[in-house]
Amino acid sequence: MSKFVITKSSNGEYRFKLKAGNGEVILISEGYNAKAGCSNGIESVKENSQVDARYEKKTAASGKHYFVLKAGNGQAIGHSEMYESISGRDNGINAVKSNAPAAVVDDQSV
Repeated sequence: MSKFVITKSSNGEYRFKLKAGNGEVILISEGYNAKAGCSNGIESVKENSQVDARYEKKTAASGKHYFVLKAGNGQAIGHSEMYESISGRDNGINAVKSNAPAAVVDDQSV
């Protein structure tokens, strides 16, 4: 079962990671000052993950590929890991699309 795992970092920021059913991390959020913002980010991923235009496909200076998922207002919600190939990145996008809508929330920030 896929899940959003919420954590709190040492600097007090909340983050979530979307994990596929096999435990692989497929999306990492931006930092949030409040847990409510983090929860809103999860809802935004569920909503925006189904819209192809919300994925910005990028190539790092190292030549590796990744994507950024953006909200309707253009603000980044989360990003992927680095992939060796374009097909790997595209598979990552498909994994977010298929896992995000039904993912449960696992709050480990407490």
